[in-house]
Parts: sequence; structure tokens; C-alpha cells
Amino acid sequence: MLRREFLRQFAAGAASVAPGHRGSLSPHATLTHAAASAAAKLERVSISTWSLHNYFRSTRDDEFNLPGPVLALLDFPDLIVDRFKVRHFEFCSKHFASTALPYLQEIRYALVRTRSTLVNIPVDIEECGSEGTFSDPDPETRKAALDATKRWVDVAHALGVRSVRVGPGKVDRENLAPTVESYRALAAYAVAKGVRVIVENHGGFGSDHPEDLVKLFKLVGAERIGALPDFGNFPDEPTREKGLKLLFPYAQTVCHAKGLDFDADGAEKGYDFPQAMAIARKAAFRGVYSVEFEGPGDPYAGIQKTLDELLKYL
Repeated sequence: MLRREFLRQFAAGAASVAPGHRGSLSPHATLTHAAASAAAKLERVSISTWSLHNYFRSTRDDEFNLPGPVLALLDFPDLIVDRFKVRHFEFCSKHFASTALPYLQEIRYALVRTRSTLVNIPVDIEECGSEGTFSDPDPETRKAALDATKRWVDVAHALGVRSVRVGPGKVDRENLAPTVESYRALAAYAVAKGVRVIVENHGGFGSDHPEDLVKLFKLVGAERIGALPDFGNFPDEPTREKGLKLLFPYAQTVCHAKGLDFDADGAEKGYDFPQAMAIARKAAFRGVYSVEFEGPGDPYAGIQKTLDELLKYL
């Protein structure tokens, strides 16, 4: 298919491709049991652009000095498929060069060309950051944040993405009413577009007190909003175990298999990775495990180590 023909079809509303239904294998293809098992496992895995955030200009740390070319989001599918054989991704909002339709068409083309899919967009914008305004007591301030976030729901809808991760900003734990109101409005908008709103245990609200997230889900309506459990975002092991057990029953689309630090044998030593996977399995989690490496050293090597650890327990 010519590229210009694809873009015309996209603009006319070309159908999205869901994970697990790419049809990349012929119905007559034969695989060994081991190869089929490996392929099935990779269908449960995605890689987040945040794993390589230091190679994107918009999120590069000042002290990062490892060699390697700067990345553009349009390069990511080819890079990940070629190097790691993974065909599902999370694209962080900060790594989009634009939200204009022509740019989204280019992204869609890159995904279709590599037979890959986008499973979630973590939305990190000023209006909903750690000091953001999604939970502000002032209704007008919340409305501005809601309007900004709706634009990312539109992006997800245009790209056929199942969910967007939206943080609550600075929350008053004693008064969740403003936060609940914002999420109800956003979820209503997202549901109409076939997109699910999810919340990560990110920052003190969900990491130190994961029970607060469960309270939020119940107040908003668990059919409207869900969890994005992150294995690594807890202050200690007891809170991690409790938090993951609380959050996984509300997780439908994606979780973060965080890579932090590895020993000489390649095992994660920053936290109890096998326990986190066991909790996910016991909760019958059927979504995608998204690799998010945040450790020291070469990020490409870190992605591979996190991926290898994840595949051991899938």
C-alpha cells in the first residue's frame, strides 16, 4: 500500500488494530511449542517510551551523558520491534511532537507498518502534574485541567488506544470531592470515545496510601475508571504487597513492570519482582505488562534485563 493511500484511509476512519488480533501469522503457519509460547508471552508485553526518556529531548536529564542518537517518537516502533521483538507500546504524552491530525496520521502509519499497537498513553501535562490542578478546589481551574486532558483522550481515540493514564495532581486526602468530580467528567467523555481512564500509584497519594486510590475508584465508579499498578512505585515492601493486592482487581489494560536495579544474575534487586508477578496472576490480570526501566546505566541494556525478568514469570 502506498503511504499516501494509507493516510487517505486513516483520515476516512481506518479501523484500529487491537493487541492480539494483528493477524501477523498466516493461519497455515507452524511454530514449535517453544516458539509459540515465546510469541504468546510477547503478546502480553509492551515497552514504554519512558524507558528511553533520556534519548528524547523533552525529557532528557541534565546529567545524562551516555552515547546514542536522540530519538523521535516516530522512530520508536521500528527501534523496539527490531531490537526487542516487542510490538506493543506506551507512548508518553511528553514524547509527542504534536497532537495535530497530520502528525497522528504519521504515528498511525508507523504502527501499522511495523504491525504494532499502542496500548496506553501516560498523560503528563502541567495541568495534571504532581502540583497540577485536576484536584484543585476552584471549579474554573479544574475545568481548564479537564479541557487539557480531554485533548489527550481525543488523541487516544484517533490512534485506537485503549486507555489514558491521568494523574490526580495535588490531592487533599480529607476532601476527595474535587478529584472525584474531575474524574467523573473525564471518564464520561472518555467512555463515549471508547477510551478507559486509569490512575497509577504515582506520588504520595497512590504510592504511600494505595487504599486512597481504591476509595477514588469506588466514588467515581469502578466501571468508569481503573488502576495502572506500578510494581516499583511504593516506599517499602509491605506497602508494595498491600498496594498491588488492592490495585490489581481494578486493573484491566496495563501495568508497569518496573526495572530498577539488577544483580549479576540479571534478577531485579530493587524490589520483590516475583512476588509482584504472583499478585498479578492471582488477581487474574489479563492486560499488558509494560516495561518501564528507570535504573542506572545503559537504558537499552536495562530494557533487555527487565524484559528477560518479566518473561521468566509470564
